[in-house]
Amino acid sequence: MKNSALFGFFPNLQPNRSGGIETSGRLAWEALQTWYAARGEGATLFCYEWDGVRETERGFERIVARRKTEAIWRALRVREKPRVILVWHLAMLKLVPFLRAPNARVLVFLHGIEAWRAQDALTRRMLPRVNAFLCNSRFTRERFLQFQPHLNAHPFRVVLLGVGVPEPNHTPPMQPALLMLGRLARGEDYKGHREMLGAWDRVRAAIPDAQLWIAGDGDLRADLENIVRAKNLDASVKFFGRVTELRKQELLRQCRAFALPSRGEGFGLVYPEAMRMGRPCLVSDCDAGQEVVNPPEAGLAVNPSDKDALVNAVTRLLRAGDEWTQWSCAARARYEKYFTAAQFQQRIVDGMVV
Repeated sequence: MKNSALFGFFPNLQPNRSGGIETSGRLAWEALQTWYAARGEGATLFCYEWDGVRETERGFERIVARRKTEAIWRALRVREKPRVILVWHLAMLKLVPFLRAPNARVLVFLHGIEAWRAQDALTRRMLPRVNAFLCNSRFTRERFLQFQPHLNAHPFRVVLLGVGVPEPNHTPPMQPALLMLGRLARGEDYKGHREMLGAWDRVRAAIPDAQLWIAGDGDLRADLENIVRAKNLDASVKFFGRVTELRKQELLRQCRAFALPSRGEGFGLVYPEAMRMGRPCLVSDCDAGQEVVNPPEAGLAVNPSDKDALVNAVTRLLRAGDEWTQWSCAARARYEKYFTAAQFQQRIVDGMVV
């Protein structure tokens, strides 16, 4: 096995993990393995919260651990001294000292809310040790610097995420359905579900056959279902629970528009997924969704607290006609120009030489 020029600290990258951090992490690691292999060099992937043991595959090493303490122990036993360490989640930066590679170049990828808060003492101590920060949006960088203003002079590079390949066939939706997709967790009760349900009776008054589809699961779901019952919206709001990747793609094809007017997206990988299908998106004017959708190019942006604006935006996005067709074409074009998996993979490789 080759000595590892690159050591990657990544969260769980198993295929059953469908979050944006995990999905983009799998694509990034695949690209970096290929890039280092072409130079005759090795790369070691380090994960925890993943059942398994130390493995070697195609000349690349994977070190996994079930718990953080086990991860520290395994890091201490690593003998390689990589030239570069890539930390894919800020919480894992505190593991870098246990690798005992003081001369390695350290890069950290910033995804969003994990970076928009005060950090623990060890992470704060390690931040000046970072040679460069990669971030998924300008918004993420700006919010991070609100908490770490002393790092303003550090090198930063925006690396827009991407997913999938261009869709060859774009089936027009058969009904005015608005899809919301994401974890339904009380800790993430900022994605606009409550606001959408609060405005849905008015959307239905304007478009009587409108449907709201909510895909995802978590401890917030029961609260949202109670709202639906209390407002007598059962006939027009459907909860799908956690969906497979195949089912997610089906829902994106069948809906007329996608909505996630969130207050806390560092990027929002699901927006490009919807745009790939030619589905215009509703984002908020509070976070990085605007950088992805570029309203009014591929959708609209509203303040989710402004019910009038929310109702107006949703009804516009759900009505078939020339405006929707223009949005649909623009969404596909914007996805294909900026947000394919291959484009993201090239950006992450380029970002390694910041």
